[in-house]
Parts: sequence; structure tokens; C-alpha cells
Amino acid sequence: MLTYDMEKRGKIPRYDYLYRCIKADILAGRLKSGERLPSKRAIAEHLAVSVITVENAYAQLESEGYVAARPRSGYYVCPAEDLPAPPAIFQSPPSDAERNAFSTETDGNKDKKWKYDFASNRIDPKYFPFSVWSRLMRETLCFGGEELLRASPFNGEVALRRAISEYLLRSRGIVAPPERIVVGAGTEYLYGLVVQLLGRDRTYAVEDPSYRKIAQVYRANGAQVVPVRLDKQGVRPELLENTAATVLHVSPSHHYPTGIVTGFTRRSELLSWAARKGGFVIEDDYDSEFRLAGKPIQPMQALDTAGRVVYVNTFSRTLAPSMRIGYMVLPERLMKKFRGELGFYSCTVPVFEQLTLAKFIAEGHFERHLSRMRNIYRKKRDEAIRLFLDGGYPLEISEEEAGVHFLVKLNTDRPDEEIRRLAAERGVKLAFLSDFAAEGGEAIEHCIVVNYSDL
Repeated sequence: MLTYDMEKRGKIPRYDYLYRCIKADILAGRLKSGERLPSKRAIAEHLAVSVITVENAYAQLESEGYVAARPRSGYYVCPAEDLPAPPAIFQSPPSDAERNAFSTETDGNKDKKWKYDFASNRIDPKYFPFSVWSRLMRETLCFGGEELLRASPFNGEVALRRAISEYLLRSRGIVAPPERIVVGAGTEYLYGLVVQLLGRDRTYAVEDPSYRKIAQVYRANGAQVVPVRLDKQGVRPELLENTAATVLHVSPSHHYPTGIVTGFTRRSELLSWAARKGGFVIEDDYDSEFRLAGKPIQPMQALDTAGRVVYVNTFSRTLAPSMRIGYMVLPERLMKKFRGELGFYSCTVPVFEQLTLAKFIAEGHFERHLSRMRNIYRKKRDEAIRLFLDGGYPLEISEEEAGVHFLVKLNTDRPDEEIRRLAAERGVKLAFLSDFAAEGGEAIEHCIVVNYSDL
């Protein structure tokens, strides 16, 4: 019978701790290839845990390829040659103490060490599902055959577009037939295609404050860009009307960096603006998957009845930025134009990676990964908020219910740069809302943007 001291799990959930213990025994050879695991009820009674705890642990082991279920027989350790092997650099992960001590960042030729880095908007690589991904890669390589060697369709592999289509309908209520989806190497590449599709002679409005690279990409593609200030509901329609813009780039589900969620009324106003102007809305749904409280907000694309919304999203935030896989959903008339004018472009994502990701989504691993990460990020958020509140400083926390960052408004007259310098002297890296304001725009002072996903 498997015996583990469940009291040593610390803050780790029971099922996760049990899963880790069994996985360690499999990898160390203490559980042999083909060996049958104890029944769920037997091990639950032996370890004094619930049957559900064991079920969840076994299900995780099965999904990652460590064990296989046999009908009316139980769970068996997979053959050694079939066991997933994480990359070498992750075989000996650092301890929590080492991870939380000091992170090193290179700034020019000078290395800086940070006790806490609240400025960097990175994912935590520790939780990437390496074992599942490596198993799916092997399956793709073994069974893909000649399909892996031919050129991909200009808008991406059918299998991936179909998986994305089904996922969007389940999770976001978006009706996006596979033939209206375009897969590309990240959103920055897709923004460039959008400019070519809609025209460089148009003026593109972007939110202010916003992620500055968005405006930089549009300008680099020859478009005129104007910033439009926000209120608590998002882009202000009256300010938008006073510009020459006919294309609006927005993040209505969760704006970065303010965290604003645009309500239904404001979304309807922006859609009406696009219809009057003969223009378009580029809906950037970045970070929408990590809403930590309440139901997800219905995307503008799902409200659009006039074919005015281009929906854009990426797997860089939900899986890994190194994947460089994004996608957009085009209205029917724009897809027809895209096919006729830009269909000569080759798809910029390798077939092998597309087919692996298609399997990952279609088999349910993607949504399970998102569910797991929402729980992890919720705990990180709560701990980060506790750190600020326990500091004894006069501050106000807001926009903490969605995404993986929140705002901390400081009650102080000190300039942002002085606060940044004082924090850096104590090993804390900060970013401020004023860092994201457009040049010459009105900056909001004394408001820290706290990114906590990689803490």
C-alpha cells in the first residue's frame, strides 16, 4: 500500500500533494511499469483522505501520461518508454525559498537583483504542463505522417482552427466558424495584417493609458495613431468622436494596465460608433481567461451584428509567450477580403506546433490548465494583497478581480520616480500607471501596477 505523510504537504492541496508523491515514486522506479495502483477507496482509507482527493490525483496522473486507466480493472503505471520526461532544465526545480529570495534581471550591462518584481508581466513557468505537452508532441510526431511536412493553409491548420472555434463557443459565447479564423505568430504579427487589411490610410485609436507596444506596432506598419482617454467604463465616446479615427483598438474584458472592465452600455456605444463611421473595432481579449471572480463578460464580438469587430487573442499569456501563437476572428466580409488580398501569405506558425496545440485544446487539457492556473493566481493575488496591506502604508487596492495584476493607489505627494527609487533601494521593482500614459497625455500619479503572476 502506498504510504505518504499527508501532514508534510504544507499549503499544497491534498490531491496535488498525493499526485506529486505518486509521480515521484513512478519516476524513481519505486512504482514499476505495469504495476497496478491501489483502488481509490483503499488508498483513501489508508491515508485518511476523501475518495475525491484520490480521484483528482489519479486523474491528473492519467492526463499527464503517468498512469493509464483500464475499464473495470483500475489504474496502471505506464511503460517506462511512454512516461513523459520534462526538459532537463526543469528536472531539478528550485525550492520555493530559492524562488522567493532574489530574482536577477539584466539591465544593460548591469545585473539587478529584486526581492519582489511587481513590474514584470510574466507567467510562472513552473506550472506549464510539460508532461502533457511532451506526450502530445510525441503523438503528433508519431502519427502526423506526411501532414507534418506539407505547407499549412494560409490561415492555419484546420484542426487548430476547429479546436479554437469550439473553445470560443464554449468559453466566450463566440460563434466563429473555422473558416473565419486566422492563426499567426503572435498578436503583434496579426496587428500588422489588420493594418494591411483595413488600410494604412485610416486613423487607429488606442486606449490611453495602454500597453505602448500596440501603438508602436500600428505606427511601424504606417498607420496614424491617436490616444483616447478612459473613464471608469473604458474609452470615452465623446473624445473618440472628436478624433479622425475609424478603427478603435480596445481591451473591454480586462484593460491593461488599469484593469477596467467595459460595461454593456459602453460596448454598445462603441459598436454604434463603428457603424456610423463605417469603421471597425479591434477587440483584444488578452488576459480575459483569468477572471478570478464572477462570470466572464460577453465579448463585443458576440454582440456585433454588423460585422464590425475583429476579435484577437493569444496563447502567450495562457500557456507561454515563447509559443508565439495568436489568432483572430474576422467578420465574413473581411475574411473574404483577406482571402483575396492577403491569402498569398504563408502561415507563420509551424504545422507541428499547430497540431500539438489542437490536440491540447480538443482533449480538454487547455481548459483544465486554465482552471488550475486561476486557482494558483487567486492564491498569489491574495498573498500579494496581504503584503501590501500588512505594510501599514496608506493605500487603496482596486481592480483585483480579473487578470493577473491589480492597482495600488498610494496616499502620498511624493513623485512616482522617487517612490520607484526608494522601492528599488529595498529590492522591490515597481511600475506605475503613469508609465503607460501616452506622450503628452495626462498621467495618473501615485498608482502602482502590481503584476503578481510570476512571484
